[in-house]
Amino acid sequence: MWIGRNRKARVTYGFDEIALVPGRVTINPNEVDITFRLPRKEAQPLEFKIPILASAMDGVVDVGFAVAMNKLGGLAVLNLEGVQTRYKNPQEVLQKVVDATKSEITALLQRIYQEPIQQDLIAARVRQIKDADVIAAVSSIPQRAAEFGRIAQEAGADVFVVQSTVSTVRHISSEYKSLDLEKFCREMRILKKTSRYVPIVTDGGMSRGGDVCKALACGADAVMVGSAFAKAHEAPGRGYHWGMATPHANLPRGTRIKVGSTGSLKQILFGPAEVDDGSQNLVGAITTCMGNVGAHNIPEFQQTEIIIAPSIRTEGKLFQTVQNVGMGTS
Repeated sequence: MWIGRNRKARVTYGFDEIALVPGRVTINPNEVDITFRLPRKEAQPLEFKIPILASAMDGVVDVGFAVAMNKLGGLAVLNLEGVQTRYKNPQEVLQKVVDATKSEITALLQRIYQEPIQQDLIAARVRQIKDADVIAAVSSIPQRAAEFGRIAQEAGADVFVVQSTVSTVRHISSEYKSLDLEKFCREMRILKKTSRYVPIVTDGGMSRGGDVCKALACGADAVMVGSAFAKAHEAPGRGYHWGMATPHANLPRGTRIKVGSTGSLKQILFGPAEVDDGSQNLVGAITTCMGNVGAHNIPEFQQTEIIIAPSIRTEGKLFQTVQNVGMGTS
């Protein structure tokens, strides 16, 4: 639509403004296939029983969490520029983050992430994950990807994620050497192959089962979730969550928020749910939704009819919203 003289803007919609249309045929949720496959060079695809990844954030993923997530069928990404690779004893540092007051936290996070990354810890963390006989996934920003990718690959990493606020094939900078993404993918044997099919992983803004379902229905092959997993008892943030992608040491590393520890990782993924806000039993939400729309698998789920329904957030939830419970939780 036009928003001014000679200027147009696309109309977009958030999770709370769309709804999925029930199918003409429904399927038993126990009989749908939610497998996520990640292609690899010269090897069989990596297969995951559930299409959910845990975000590469210090409050979400450490070695123990990565192992637990993989054994439950998903994948957790360890951030190679976090406390796990800057400190030999990251638990002490994380406790300081938990204990800091609101007036102290920004300065504390800045100091924490000014400590240099230790290359030996990069290799050590990867080996710790591999020693548990699970898939090791790690990440870094583009500026460090070539260096850290080599170290991680040699240590046995299976997946390397290049993370940034906005990633493009071409990046312009006169201050540092830009990552040649095409060359990097060609040289890193652990990365996905280029082909007609490239899996899409949606990241950001999903904290409830309904959000995850809508993301998959809109075309994602898998989703990456942070805040929902920060609530797990196994999460290293101990009920706190903060951002990670800021490269400049003098900028805030994200706002620390308290999400609380509401249940085990298994509960968050598979239930039984002990809270009524949709943040637990994410896998159950996916399979139930796929059954309702008649989708046997993720590709069929991506063909689900979607409607624009702005009132869906509050419709039929008046008392929940007034009492701030369930799906009306603010």
